Formats: sequence, structure tokens, C-alpha cells
Amino acid sequence: MACIYGNIMKIDTTGASENTAKPDNLPVTGVEASRKMAENDLAHMEKYKSLIIKVGKAKKMEPSVIAAIISRETRANPAFLSKDGFEREGNGFGLMQVDKRYHDHKGTLDSEEHLLQATQILIDFIHAAKKKFPGWTQEQCFKGGIAGYNCGKMEKVKSYQNVDRETTRHDYSNDVVARAQLFNTKGY
Repeated sequence: MACIYGNIMKIDTTGASENTAKPDNLPVTGVEASRKMAENDLAHMEKYKSLIIKVGKAKKMEPSVIAAIISRETRANPAFLSKDGFEREGNGFGLMQVDKRYHDHKGTLDSEEHLLQATQILIDFIHAAKKKFPGWTQEQCFKGGIAGYNCGKMEKVKSYQNVDRETTRHDYSNDVVARAQLFNTKGY
């Protein structure tokens, strides 16, 4: 499968912060913690693997990145969501947490329509990163787009060195990249 947005395996990453690793009671942080959390989610993710791969092919997006966002957002476990598919605060919808403050969500919480919409939102942020930072490499724009996906606004991404400054727990794109690198080795 050809991803036209960059190679996730070539993106530098510091992985998860201590705050992100804490709920899993991990004695480590960084890339090791991100990969361990992704491994912890593999059993739940298996239910969605063929759908994730299908959406990845349709959008020319690495399925491992879709899986990593699902892992970070909902741990591939719909039990983290209400019956209507929203998280506790009521803003994020579905496995990939499409934010209702910025988008009208589509489909059901784990549907192809939802994954297509969320993946397109990510792609739009990658394009926005390319436009905002024309000197960035393709992989830097990929990571910047992941940060923008979490922030909801590309304006919150100010530099590559501080790409996660405005993201949840200040590690979102670094954690997602590290998780995606693990999922990539698992056939996503």
C-alpha cells in the first residue's frame, strides 16, 4: 500500500509522556511506553483491522497511523464511549474521536464512514502543515498534521521542535507516531 503522505517509520519520535503512560501503570515512558500501550490494544484492534486497512487503501494513508490514532483516542475499545459514541466530555465521537466543535460527525462510532471522515480530517491537517510550513520535509508535515488533528486547528502548531506544545498531554503526535511504528510491524 502506497502512502502518499510520508513514511511513518522514518519519523523521529520521543513517544509517550509519563502522564500518557500512567493509566497503563507502565514503569517506562517514551517510545517504549507507546509501543507497550499499542501492544496492549492489539486484541481490541484486531476487530477493526480489515476495516482500517480498507480505509487506509481508500485514502492512501498508512493503516498503522489510523490504528495508532484509534489506540491513543479510545484504545480500540468502544466501552470507553457512551452508547451514542461520545467520550465523557461529549465532544469527541467514535473510535478516532471526531470533535463535534469542528465537524459534524458521520456514521456510527466504529463504522467505515466514521473512519473515512476522521482519516480525511487527518489528511486535511497534513495538507495544512505543508502549506503553513513549506520548508518541512514530507515526514515533518505528516507529524505536524497528526498534531493538528489533535489540536483541531493548525494555528496551534507553531514549530517542529515544539510540535506537541498544544496537544493533549503535550505528546500526542510523538505518541501516535511511536504507536504507528509498532502497528506497522503488526501488519497494519
